[in-house]
Amino acid sequence: MNRTTTRTMRLFPLLVATSLVAAGCTASKATGPTTPTKSPTTAQTGKEPAAAPISNTAKARFEDAVKAFDAQKKAKAFDYPSLERKFKLALESDANLAEADYNLGVIAERQGKANEARAHYKAALAKKPSLRQAAENMAVMEQNAGNVAGAVALYQEVLQRYPDDAQSRARLAEIYRQQGDHDKAMDLSRGALMRDPNSTTALKVMIRSYLDRKQLAMAKLVALRGVKLDAADPELHHAVGLILLKENNKDEARLSFKKALEVRDDYVPSHVELAQLSLEAEDFPEAEEHLRRILQADGKSATAHLNLGIAYKGQGQFDKAMQEYDEAEKLDPELAAVNLNRAVLLHKVKDAPERAVELYKKYIAMAGGDVALSAESPVFGLLREAEAIVNAKREATHAEEQAKQMEALQKKQQAQMQAAEKTAPPAPQPAGTVTPASATGTPAQVTPAGGAAAPSPSGGAPEKKNEAPADPSEPEDDLL
Repeated sequence: MNRTTTRTMRLFPLLVATSLVAAGCTASKATGPTTPTKSPTTAQTGKEPAAAPISNTAKARFEDAVKAFDAQKKAKAFDYPSLERKFKLALESDANLAEADYNLGVIAERQGKANEARAHYKAALAKKPSLRQAAENMAVMEQNAGNVAGAVALYQEVLQRYPDDAQSRARLAEIYRQQGDHDKAMDLSRGALMRDPNSTTALKVMIRSYLDRKQLAMAKLVALRGVKLDAADPELHHAVGLILLKENNKDEARLSFKKALEVRDDYVPSHVELAQLSLEAEDFPEAEEHLRRILQADGKSATAHLNLGIAYKGQGQFDKAMQEYDEAEKLDPELAAVNLNRAVLLHKVKDAPERAVELYKKYIAMAGGDVALSAESPVFGLLREAEAIVNAKREATHAEEQAKQMEALQKKQQAQMQAAEKTAPPAPQPAGTVTPASATGTPAQVTPAGGAAAPSPSGGAPEKKNEAPADPSEPEDDLL
């Protein structure tokens, strides 16, 4: 059973419950539960004994509970614990009130208390076998739980007792459709419509069967007939939307899904389709709105958290997107798309290509590798791009490290040279060099080529050797 069908099937008990509560109210006002409504089969066979009389106190309390239900239904805000207390009070007043047991079963089922719901349905049938809605609800519960054989047995039991029951026949048809036996499904659906021409349950089975077999024209014909019969049924508007999607008419399909939400604003399948269409159109704020409504109904939906992360990413809220990806992975570690979307964010936004490469590879492995993903899949291009960035960063880092090492080496060599110059002894001076004057004012000395020091001024005038005769034309120095 696919997910959409499961949700659709879960609506049936609630719709049946609503009609039964109204019927219970009518019965109490007229003759009360003391006079059960008998089908023609029951009247002929006489297998069902006469119902036990119901106390007036129980009747009054039952009617009070029904009125509370009707008021909450109009307000679209159910307080199930308070309704439960009211119906229990009626049942405590008279244990034979089968309708109270049935309604307690519906309330328990709506709160997710499956075992408690089954117990109330069984108690209702034990007290009043003609209350076949209880058997139908139990069959739907078994079907949703995957116990197809148990559901079939319950439906067949109802049909044996009530051969003209259209609802059980239509629900049995849905099981055959899910098993791929469309001929049997269509036969049972037509049989249900012969007994009840207004059975939208049978019409829905036929719509899904035609869709399965890609007979879109027939599916649309039946769907439009269903909408005319019950325009307040969101599932029929949703079915029209699905057909239009198959015809690639997205604009009209969107209108049908929105019509379903106008009828019932918490109808999850239409929120799912509208969220997907919004993501495809990159209308991320609208996608966020629908995804939030989905998570209000089922906060444990990993796919919804993943898509909400995509919507946040499209709006530039990257940290929120990461949080949604994390939540999706917690709920379903096998959801491969989480790795792909997280990798894209790390690759394109967070400048973490190394981690992105790991996640791209993980996604490819989880998706089945090259067998499941074609060579044209975008993930391979993203992987190559991220790997190229990683290699470029690695090379740049290596070049930067080499430059730093070279700079450090040069600085070290310069420091060594400067240290060596400070600590080295003075180099011997070659002949003919001038020794600068000392700090005491001693005049500089000139060492002649022969190596003998010139006499100091205190020793008298130096001896003139081989001195050329004075030029008579030169004036004499008269300062001495």
